[in-house]
Amino acid sequence: MSIHSNVTEQRTETVGWWWAALGVLIFSFTLPMTRLAVPDFGGLTMGFGRAVVAGLLAGGLLLWRRDRLPLPRYWAGLALVAGGVVFGFPVFTSLALRTVPAIHGAVVIGLLPAATAIAAVLFARERPRPVFWLVCGLGVVSVLVFALVSGAGQLRLGDVYLLLAVIFAATGYAEGGRLARELDGWRVICWALVLAFPFSVVALLLSPWPTHLPPVPAWLAFGYVSVFSMLLGFFAWYRGLALGGIARAGQIQLVQPILTVFWSALLLKEALDGRTLLAAALVFSCAALSRFTR
Repeated sequence: MSIHSNVTEQRTETVGWWWAALGVLIFSFTLPMTRLAVPDFGGLTMGFGRAVVAGLLAGGLLLWRRDRLPLPRYWAGLALVAGGVVFGFPVFTSLALRTVPAIHGAVVIGLLPAATAIAAVLFARERPRPVFWLVCGLGVVSVLVFALVSGAGQLRLGDVYLLLAVIFAATGYAEGGRLARELDGWRVICWALVLAFPFSVVALLLSPWPTHLPPVPAWLAFGYVSVFSMLLGFFAWYRGLALGGIARAGQIQLVQPILTVFWSALLLKEALDGRTLLAAALVFSCAALSRFTR
């Protein structure tokens, strides 16, 4: 019986790991798309505008499915999710990417898996084994070495914004993953967006609006971060965290900075060299090892 339960648990975690991987793939385009659109839209308009669009879509989906209001005990957690992934991460990354390249942002955001693991301990009461923290630490060191070698170690205002984005995102990820164990992951992000919608609209109206009509590529990038980064990506991500464990499944996000580097080089023509390829191998290895630290 115990062997059967253990096999079932392993299968569930594997499914969760693949759902989380899909979420990471979607999220990996977020920084390049933000970097592409933010010069035309502005940091605050970009950050709050995507929340408004995603909130409209989420509200429409909930109405179409006739979804009932979550029980009152969930609202505090949903507010925490909204503060982390609806407001904090989008706004601070948008502000940061006005002044730093997407590749630079990807390096700092590489600290997010470790921050999510810490948040999982604080909010979801997860207790990973010591070997997990060792592998997690190796991943962080790989990211920091990559930052240093790439010349991204110098602290700038953009770095401060990115670090704040990491803190907010880790909180929203951990709390959202915890709630997704009781509510479906898609419901967690949809209700968080709806909860935040009135504040998003007010904040957008008070933000500096573009002084010119943004070009088509900027609109396409804005559409991506609004629909995929802000909504659909979380359907997969929160399901993955709920099934695979917030700390363990969250480590697949170690791969996200490397994917973002590649997309930035491809879409934005930002520099890509052999050091990035080496960092890709190291970071991916750490993500793979963390998968097996049961």
